[in-house]
Amino acid sequence: MPAQDLLPADTAMGALTLRVGDLSALSRYYTTALGLQVLEDGTDAVVLGRRGSAVLRLESARHLRLPPPGEAGLFHTALLFADRADLAAAVASAARHELSTYVGSADHLVSEAFYFTDPEGNGIELYVDRPRDSWTWTGGTEGVRSVVMDNLPLPPRDYLERHLTEDAVSHAESKAASVGHVHLQVGDVGTAHRFYVEVLGFERTAGWHDQALFVSAGGYHHHMAMNVWNSRGAGPRKDTLGLGEVLLRVPSADEVGALADRLAHAGVPNHHTGAELRFEDPWRNRLRVAVGDAPGGIA
Repeated sequence: MPAQDLLPADTAMGALTLRVGDLSALSRYYTTALGLQVLEDGTDAVVLGRRGSAVLRLESARHLRLPPPGEAGLFHTALLFADRADLAAAVASAARHELSTYVGSADHLVSEAFYFTDPEGNGIELYVDRPRDSWTWTGGTEGVRSVVMDNLPLPPRDYLERHLTEDAVSHAESKAASVGHVHLQVGDVGTAHRFYVEVLGFERTAGWHDQALFVSAGGYHHHMAMNVWNSRGAGPRKDTLGLGEVLLRVPSADEVGALADRLAHAGVPNHHTGAELRFEDPWRNRLRVAVGDAPGGIA
């Protein structure tokens, strides 16, 4: 893909919006189980984060129902921590919470990750990256480069014994956390590739046959992923609880305008205000691309 058609290398994930049935209960869960802080508290929405930086926006949608099995939407939101001690503190807190459902853990070679489900069934990944110079890439300039990832055992009890510290636990809320990547459920990987790579301008970084696709900007292992493990053949989403909006941050309005042009050329409806761009993927997952950082919220 020509360089001018790629998302900029410093593209980053912004706060993810979840549409929730019980705003009070979900806000309480994320503050007590994951140590997020309330940055903005409203009647219909709550913004949560760490150190003044927004991570999640919970939007009240009491009139909606949970998505049916096999529906496209959110697979998990992945929260990235600065080091292993901070990750261990978050994992220990989530594991102790009575409303958490522990799903599993894995050493992915590029990262170490633990998986949970919140009380309304939204997937959560808590992870830390391994140093970039330890990642292995295959392929070259004439072919598509792929980062080597795996699913190796990562025993949680052993991990906590080795990395959990008193300082990380007692100062958890003062430690940084951000949305590292967002993983979606989609109907088919080919369509996901055409939309997220050929139109949006992500680079493909990994794949798993016709089951999963991993994409990024700037050589990260992945900013977004799409799989069909629970949703093969799914069509456009119904109006349900769960994923509300995926936010991507880019450096300037020029990148927003370039993306608006690519979407228009591909026939993808969008709303472009100059500073931000809103549109949907083929499964009606809502995305927004906006300029810069919004440390106190998600505007």
